[in-house]
Amino acid sequence: MSVKVLNGKRFAQMVIQGANHLSNNAKTVDALNVFPVPDGDTGTNMNLSITSGAKEVKNNVSEHIGKVGSALAKGLLMGARGNSGVILSQLFRGFSKHIESKATITSADFAQALEAGVQTAYKAVMKPVEGTILTVAKDAAKKAIAVAKSEEDIIVLMEETLKEANASLKRTPDLLPVLKEVGVVDSGGQGLVYIYEGFLAELKGQRIEDIVPTTTMNELVSAEHHKNIHSSINTEDIEFGYCTEFMVKFEEDKLKESPFTEENFRNELSEFGDSLLVIADEELVKVHIHAEQPGDVLTYGQRYGSLINMKIENMREQHSNLLFQEEDYPTVTPEVPKKREKFGIITVAMGEGIAEMFRSIGAKAVIEGGQTMNPSTEDILKAIAEVNADNVIILPNNSNIVMAAKQAAEVAEQNVAVVESKTVPQGMAAILAFNPTGELDENEETMREALKTVKTGQITFAVRDTNIDGIEIQKDDFMGIFDGKIVLTSKDKRQAAKDLMKNMMDEDSEILTVIYGEDVTESEVNELVQELEETYPDAEVEVHNGKQPLYSYIFSIE
Repeated sequence: MSVKVLNGKRFAQMVIQGANHLSNNAKTVDALNVFPVPDGDTGTNMNLSITSGAKEVKNNVSEHIGKVGSALAKGLLMGARGNSGVILSQLFRGFSKHIESKATITSADFAQALEAGVQTAYKAVMKPVEGTILTVAKDAAKKAIAVAKSEEDIIVLMEETLKEANASLKRTPDLLPVLKEVGVVDSGGQGLVYIYEGFLAELKGQRIEDIVPTTTMNELVSAEHHKNIHSSINTEDIEFGYCTEFMVKFEEDKLKESPFTEENFRNELSEFGDSLLVIADEELVKVHIHAEQPGDVLTYGQRYGSLINMKIENMREQHSNLLFQEEDYPTVTPEVPKKREKFGIITVAMGEGIAEMFRSIGAKAVIEGGQTMNPSTEDILKAIAEVNADNVIILPNNSNIVMAAKQAAEVAEQNVAVVESKTVPQGMAAILAFNPTGELDENEETMREALKTVKTGQITFAVRDTNIDGIEIQKDDFMGIFDGKIVLTSKDKRQAAKDLMKNMMDEDSEILTVIYGEDVTESEVNELVQELEETYPDAEVEVHNGKQPLYSYIFSIE
């Protein structure tokens, strides 16, 4: 079997197969990372990024490979997370740009597209570092160019490209001293190898479950890898402490005052920190940077438009935590008083999955509670004491909890602000707006404003017959609630969810987050999400297992 011409549908399947294979091995990639930063979860970030690209490809399958490539580039741009994810998006942005006008491609076209991707990725990185995913991509593309001069079969080309990617991966410790010191290969390079393995498997007609990784964990981690890999770097040596990611959606009036050029934007941002990555298209620019003053970075970005998809994480704090989280290397340490922080965010949540989501975006304490189970003032006071911070922000996420939160704020010794979030999506919007370098009153105002940027929908069941606002409700009916108001009922859970979306979605809706509860199976949510993606193709759909009781679905629309 040989493949001498590649069309859009076949390439789409390669992308999907590559994304699935990386997803299956994301934890292995995470385990290789040596850098003490939030975007150090390389496998997770690359997985989320390529999955976003694959989702866009699924929604835009075409015989025309250029159109499929454009969909991949768009999905990767919107979903790119962390250093590794942003670089991955640039590799395929350059790849896709090279083939955008082509209906089909040959082996030579494929090799040239790989090379174009490498050039684009290197330009996006302010200070490229060898021994990383960039090196693996560069070496693999160089090999592809050489092979394509005499080989028309794209399968053979991909085999040789993958072989060289693996060889380059094994050389990364010789190029990057920290890799050799802790005895691992580069995690981002390994992630790219998994994607290329998926590409080759699809070309050969293999199933994803039959793909055997070309390297084993023993080959990826050397015998010298005996210790907690994060201990090779001291927390105090992290010069720029906040991993900052955001997008700027361009606004014409601001662009008239401050004309945008990607090169100038990148050069000026470089003054704020390191690990800078900048990607821009006609509508927006995406930024990843490690900065000491993230608020200044965001303020600079606002010169050109409105800020969206912001994320700021404290890398010093995460590194300190990572030092004691390696399960394979448990450490016995004396009891050390917890360091007092400037800020602590407390939130209320019902459902293990939702609680973990809040922790992942910055909550220091999550109080179990919500509808039918409201925490007391005493419960909140205990949480305030536990976070051990000078300034505390409480997100109740339920109107019935606001009063108890305010009572706790009045008697607490610390400075406490209550941001009156009434739903889980509002709480998440508020916490994402938090600026760790700001003051309490500034954050309180900013987080309150963030509550207005999100719409909340909920699907739950009726416990009795009733009539509200002219809606006849029978016991066990599924009710659709939009921003606190019951707007519909249905005997069918999925129909209730679809009807609720009709009430909530509009032309300005860009991101739809689906959080599903204990009574929803994975197949049920997959079927619903597929319908929502087909009905609202312009919206990015994110799915999380909230494991919440009472509510089958919680929807957030931004």
